[in-house]
Amino acid sequence: MPSAYQQLTDVFTRLAHLDHASTYLTWDQMVMMPEQGIERRSQTLAELAALRHAQLSNDALGDWFDEAQATATGDTVASVREMRRQWDLSRVLPAELVKQQIMAGAKCEHAWRTQREHNDWDGFLVNFREVVALAREEARIRQSAAPDQFDTPYDALLDLHCAGDTSELISEVFTALKAVLPDMISTLSQRETTGAFNDNDHYPIEAQKALSEALMAQLGFDFSAGRLDVSVHPFSTGGRGDARITTRYRDNEFMDALLATAHETGHASYESGLPADWALLPVGGSRNMSIHESQSLLFEKQLLLAKPFLAFLTQLIHQHLPDSRQYDADTLWRHATVVKPSFVRVEADEVTYPLHVILRYEIESALINGDMEPDAIPTVWDEKMQQYLGLSTGNNHKLGCLQDIHWTDGAFGYFPSYTLGAVNAAQLFHAMTEQHTDWEQRFADGDTSFVRAWLSEHIWQRGSFLSSQELMVQATGETTNAQHLINHLRARYL
Repeated sequence: MPSAYQQLTDVFTRLAHLDHASTYLTWDQMVMMPEQGIERRSQTLAELAALRHAQLSNDALGDWFDEAQATATGDTVASVREMRRQWDLSRVLPAELVKQQIMAGAKCEHAWRTQREHNDWDGFLVNFREVVALAREEARIRQSAAPDQFDTPYDALLDLHCAGDTSELISEVFTALKAVLPDMISTLSQRETTGAFNDNDHYPIEAQKALSEALMAQLGFDFSAGRLDVSVHPFSTGGRGDARITTRYRDNEFMDALLATAHETGHASYESGLPADWALLPVGGSRNMSIHESQSLLFEKQLLLAKPFLAFLTQLIHQHLPDSRQYDADTLWRHATVVKPSFVRVEADEVTYPLHVILRYEIESALINGDMEPDAIPTVWDEKMQQYLGLSTGNNHKLGCLQDIHWTDGAFGYFPSYTLGAVNAAQLFHAMTEQHTDWEQRFADGDTSFVRAWLSEHIWQRGSFLSSQELMVQATGETTNAQHLINHLRARYL
């Protein structure tokens, strides 16, 4: 008879196959699926989620976990721990609630794509109220199941995305940033800076796609094991052997697409670099979203926007987009590093970006804890935009609370990972370049192989064997420290 551990690995291998199917059905829904396919696709994804939930939440697994934990040695100790964490997270939720969330989220996300373009907040609310109600119910159930672990319902959802990064840590990081960034933004905003591009510039989308693919190749992306497509909101999904990246283009500007492409390549590189021997088990997966975002932001901010690498990349830009030859590397760098308060998070510069995240964090925590209703979001959003960035969204919800995809499927607790990721990225890059003191010359030559090798050793190949803060300590010698991001921003901009 198979051991308890073997029976557990059999169960989680089947779950991995179900996840594989859901991942690529969701990718197709967001990239390729025709409009009329949404109802059947939502039903299919809901059934897959319900089937997964039923298998994962089976109480009978408890005896296997008890036996496996009693006999585990070496790497299997962490493997059992991570399987049990997923079991514990799953079995507290009723299967019907999981199914309702999948259907409500798919419906809300699909409608949002049109509603966002038409500034239709009232139409969005019709679906969003149900998403919020279901998220609140999930948070209440999770908090009740672990009252000693979670002080508020929101903390229980935060744990799903930022496990290991406590609310105390998040508060410490955000407080440190809020103490510094407003004055920095004020100073930098007074400088006379302009973008590189003219209103009549034109860069064909197909040529931009070829340029994005050339950038991905330079960053080490393997096109025999992945692809690049277009979506409303850039994202990365899939994993080893089949990485899917999307970006979006504007025909009068190309830097935004390149930054998004580099960002998503960082995500995909992490997923593709996870330990192959543990690929179908939780311990072989990515640690949490704060670590995930550190990889994407390191590729985007520390690598692509490093002056030596952007100088190298400018050669490729000129080859693919002949009309861009009017702009040299310094001009493009200045364009990409303009600091100016703006409305859209994904297009914000790295100095103002954390305040976009803090705004969302404060709104979603109040929303889930019952201190705010969905109807109030536009007003509160506008107030906080004025307070933090000096801008008013007014009734332009497309540039305000309708701009992000995250809340459409109930991913509350995700946003803090972006700023924690930015801090981690700066901290990891600092540690990396202390070991590779020739990094500027290597970047000038287009060499990013040492970045991938260092990250593979310290982050990717470690999967989920360590907690997020254990990963940071072994890689950098300390836990997540906001000062590294502050130092990076001061060095680059001041």
